[in-house]
Amino acid sequence: MTDDMSPAERYALAKRRAAEQATALASFREMYDFELDPFQIDACEALEAGKGVLVAAPTGSGKTIVGEFAVHLALREGRKCFYTTPIKALSNQKYNDLVKRYGAEKVGLLTGDNSVNSDAPVLVMTTEVLRNMLYAGSQALNGLGHVVMDEVHYLSDRFRGAVWEEVIIHLPESVTLVSLSATVSNAEEFGDWLDTVRGDTEVIVSEHRPVPLWQHVLAGRRMYDLFEEKTGPDGTPVTGRREVNPDLVRLARMENSRPFGRDRRRGKMLREADRERERRQRSRIWTPSRVEVIERLDAEGLLPAITFIFSRAGCESAVQQCLYAGLRLNDDEARARVRSIVEERTAALPDEDLHVLGYFEWLEGLERGIAAHHAGMLPTFKEVVEELFVKGLVKAVFATETLALGINMPARSVVLEKLVKWNGEQHADITPGEYTQLTGRAGRRGIDVEGHAVVLWQRAMDPGALAGLAGTRTYPLRSSFKPSYNMAVNLVSQFGRHRSRELLETSFAQFQADRSVVGISRQVQKNEEGLAGYREAITCHLGDFDEYARLRRELKERETELAKQGAAQRRAAAAAALEKLKPGDVIHVPTGKFAGLALVLDPGLPGRADRSRGYDYEGPRPLVLTAERQVKRLAALDFPVPVEPLERMRIPRTFNPRSPQSRRDLASALRTKAGHIVPERHRKGRSAAVDDAEISRLRTAIRAHPCHGCDEREDHARWAERYHRLQRDTRQLERRIEGRTNTIARTFDRICALLTDLDYLRNDEVTEQGRRLARLYGELDLLASECLREGVWDGLAPAELAACASALVYEARMSDDAVAPKLPSGEAKAALGEMVRIWGRLDALEEAHRINQAEGVGQREPDLGFAWAAYRWASGHGLDEVLREIEMPAGDFVRWTKQLIDVLGQIAAAAPHGSPVARNARKAVDGLLRGVVAYSSVG
Repeated sequence: MTDDMSPAERYALAKRRAAEQATALASFREMYDFELDPFQIDACEALEAGKGVLVAAPTGSGKTIVGEFAVHLALREGRKCFYTTPIKALSNQKYNDLVKRYGAEKVGLLTGDNSVNSDAPVLVMTTEVLRNMLYAGSQALNGLGHVVMDEVHYLSDRFRGAVWEEVIIHLPESVTLVSLSATVSNAEEFGDWLDTVRGDTEVIVSEHRPVPLWQHVLAGRRMYDLFEEKTGPDGTPVTGRREVNPDLVRLARMENSRPFGRDRRRGKMLREADRERERRQRSRIWTPSRVEVIERLDAEGLLPAITFIFSRAGCESAVQQCLYAGLRLNDDEARARVRSIVEERTAALPDEDLHVLGYFEWLEGLERGIAAHHAGMLPTFKEVVEELFVKGLVKAVFATETLALGINMPARSVVLEKLVKWNGEQHADITPGEYTQLTGRAGRRGIDVEGHAVVLWQRAMDPGALAGLAGTRTYPLRSSFKPSYNMAVNLVSQFGRHRSRELLETSFAQFQADRSVVGISRQVQKNEEGLAGYREAITCHLGDFDEYARLRRELKERETELAKQGAAQRRAAAAAALEKLKPGDVIHVPTGKFAGLALVLDPGLPGRADRSRGYDYEGPRPLVLTAERQVKRLAALDFPVPVEPLERMRIPRTFNPRSPQSRRDLASALRTKAGHIVPERHRKGRSAAVDDAEISRLRTAIRAHPCHGCDEREDHARWAERYHRLQRDTRQLERRIEGRTNTIARTFDRICALLTDLDYLRNDEVTEQGRRLARLYGELDLLASECLREGVWDGLAPAELAACASALVYEARMSDDAVAPKLPSGEAKAALGEMVRIWGRLDALEEAHRINQAEGVGQREPDLGFAWAAYRWASGHGLDEVLREIEMPAGDFVRWTKQLIDVLGQIAAAAPHGSPVARNARKAVDGLLRGVVAYSSVG
């Protein structure tokens, strides 16, 4: 091809190739034995050009390559790169990946639990660690060139999402940000915000899955395809034309219309033929057991598989069911490799704890190629499961949805048992975003030709709804950002209140709130244009027609008000007259269907029993006999004017309103008694408007106004009325805009007002108490600070302090108010009670300042449920004894203990230097950091 080029063209091509070879991207590509995808190349080129990037791509598409290129760039330029992740397990995994590529001397790890090589140029950390470093002004930020935020869509998380926004807003301008996200439907909106707060940001969206995903439903013995691919006349598939498999639709219709119970026509049980057909249908349709599912997938070559079960107990139960069924997915060689790896990885675990940790049952499952994976497991166990699964030595994993959060565990197949999960408050359908995240694990790049997502058949399943979940590949990113007390004092300390307020208004939460009013703002603009046109149409050469229209409007409103008052008075008078009626009164019903002569049989007043039951009384409803022999219950609407008795009659005791003869006789007597009486016509009273001084004043002012004599007065008046209506509508829209804008800043103002009341802030000055609060992070930061200020923990021993501090971090998965938690006695119990009392005072103060906990701002009530476990473990008791007393999974115990160690470290740093609380907090950390808690597979 170069032979056909001119010398100038060959020179230009050679020059271009030389330039490409000199780029960082060229040397980076040589590090991989596969070609990069177009979206990866585009993102890397943007990074090398000095731009920030937002990469939104499906799970498993390789977007972390872009993050690794940021690491490569930083090292090439002699600068630092921080790689942040939402969870510690993902940090550990990414640390190991980068160590393999760049060596242990260049890569460090910082999580709440571990600090490995913290001075390295490449640091992997959880997002909270970076947030704390930014607020503390850490020296580690010097020389920082790039920050990678993996799983940045986590900022939607309502508990921790705010941390991502804090980092993005507060990173120095010189830092280039790399944001890696799952496919979200508003990536451009998020990119626009990043462009606003971080500068030039390239948005790169890839919808392409490197491994195609096939969707199935497993019902009974048959695996149905969820979609039916449409083909053209030549038999080739038509892209974009996917319809729900008609076989599935028929199956659902047959299942859901299945007759139950009795045959209504005959009043007998279903005929024998119907029952036989029912049995045949049931023999074809059922929800397969967990063992059946794994055996079916194994037979069809669809292992390894991850089965998502939205319950920890369900995951453990599934493993047990497979073991009891004798399921074996590994041969002898694989079993030996599993045992070797497990023994090596768990060698540091204390032998005396192995039994309580369920080690031997766990190992048996692993040797057979079966495992569970959930947050209640020991971190070491989870990491071993992940390693064995990636190596193909575990082929069936039963996991909760936490596995879907970035952990590198791709499978050939993913199974969803149900499409409903517990969201912390109720059982709810999984969202399209959650479905995409879960099924995104199916299909291993470079290994599988295709991935498979299998949903198990459930009664009342709607294939159309499932297709909607599977077909909606994206979901919107929604900010969960809310200011906190710690955030407020840190911001004011660095920037002052005014600048802090401006910074918070740059949050993605405020950006989205402002975007939500764009449509309303456009309508306001249109309305204002319309108002300008109307204003021109009501211009009168004789005077100010706007003023004249206002007088007319005020007159109309006053007349309407008086008319309403008059109507209300007439209704009240009519009701009062009805309440005076007695049985035997002859009345004249003034209006309605039964107008005319009538005899009152019952005045329709509520009795004493009705009132005691909260009877909703709407006025008297008399029961009457009309002259036409009808017995009817009348309403207040039939009496627009007061009614007076015309005569009285005796009602025979033998009168039966249901007897036509009784009605006829009494109606005849009624006509005889009062048929000749002509009722007095009700005279309308003098209108209140006649004597109203305000109406007289307005009418005089209208007649005296210059515009009253205008020939086009009524035309102007019609335009003025339209102007007034449009102006009223516009003001309502403006109030809606005002309610949605500046919401974050208003919350910040309320938080600052409360902190000022408590002497943490004095205008732009952060007090000594405020500087202490700045070192306390977490949901109960203000409570912890108040406890330090009031000396609640001063006289406590280390184990007692651990018990009290646990209330700041622990939160039960399900609240159990019926059972009071077991507490240590003595000083610790008194201190815990004092903490609850202080929280009550803060709660009342938050209510006074309109700080709403329901919106995620403020202090939740401290949970004392972990106090006893923390006390016992810090006192040196064994793991078996502690876990047996609190009935908590080992993984949960370790996780809460590590969070407790973190908050004790904060208390030690925040308490006065050398104080008993600071010393005892460090001693408590030493007492807690032992055994399985101290053991970590990293570092």
